[in-house]
Amino acid sequence: MKIGNHIINKTSKVFIIAELSANHNGSIETAIETIRAAKRAGADCIKLQTYTADTMTINSKKDDFVIKGTVWNGSNLYELYQKAYTPWEWHTELFRIAKQEGLECFSSPFDKSAVDFLEGLNIPAYKIASFEITDIPLIEYTASKGKPIIISTGIATEEDINLAVNACLKVGNKDIALLKCTSSYPAPIDEANMCMIRDLARKFNVISGLSDHTMGATVPIVATSLGAKIIEKHFILDRSIGGPDASFSMNEDEFADMVKMVRDAESAIGVVDYSLTEKQRAGKVFSRSLYVVKDVKAGEPVTEVNVRSIRPGYGMHPKHFNKILGKTFNKDLDKGTPISNNMIN
Repeated sequence: MKIGNHIINKTSKVFIIAELSANHNGSIETAIETIRAAKRAGADCIKLQTYTADTMTINSKKDDFVIKGTVWNGSNLYELYQKAYTPWEWHTELFRIAKQEGLECFSSPFDKSAVDFLEGLNIPAYKIASFEITDIPLIEYTASKGKPIIISTGIATEEDINLAVNACLKVGNKDIALLKCTSSYPAPIDEANMCMIRDLARKFNVISGLSDHTMGATVPIVATSLGAKIIEKHFILDRSIGGPDASFSMNEDEFADMVKMVRDAESAIGVVDYSLTEKQRAGKVFSRSLYVVKDVKAGEPVTEVNVRSIRPGYGMHPKHFNKILGKTFNKDLDKGTPISNNMIN
């Protein structure tokens, strides 16, 4: 999978996405400064959401359209999306700023008109949000554009994921990533289920990653250790500015700390390699080897009393100890002499 200048595969670095979402609070100046802050914090990418209240839902006061059991409890869907959406007329400028900052920039479309609009911006990839994973016609249409497609699985059953992946494959798009996501805002850490990272990659033969709504960096670090190659976190200049997503978004300092910890985790994971580094080879001198531990004369037998496996490691390998027991020394040796083959008959 390639997104802009970034190759994403099993051996690549984690691709870190800062999700702008509604954290512009209706101000393009805030949106621009958020993009610049994301770059300073170490993000690889800034992600937008492309919808209007009318492309998301209808303006209805019926009980079905009142949000229950989330951070937006009691809000009307239409009114929430009217407040949270990113104006489409901002997109060109936000994409320009992202490019200027050296960030990749793409978006989550929520209907076909958004896909058509984003195609005009030469978008390098698409993200399907968790709650849209069941919108198979939207996924097919989006995937048909031939761009990499990243799908969050926050509300998905295994059947839902199968349907979404097959919708992409049906239109010839194999550039698919699945993100483990817990659709709670914020999400409890004990519901993160990071073991799914490996299972998603194995079961669906795709790149896997994390769209995270937990607080802090613990879950992204665990995800990295389990093979996540994409990590997405909501990003905000300052939670005090408020907004629909503020309570579960990271500020610049928090995001920068997370990026550092993810990069440190990548370094710690390393690669499968049984060879020794120069420092490890140098450390071999502190391993054990065979030494004379009591003055001996030529002709004396090697015993467990006069030869032992001790530190440092300049003598014969301890694996030879049983082979030389009972043989004789061919010269006088002082205590502290490392054993070598030419000392034993």
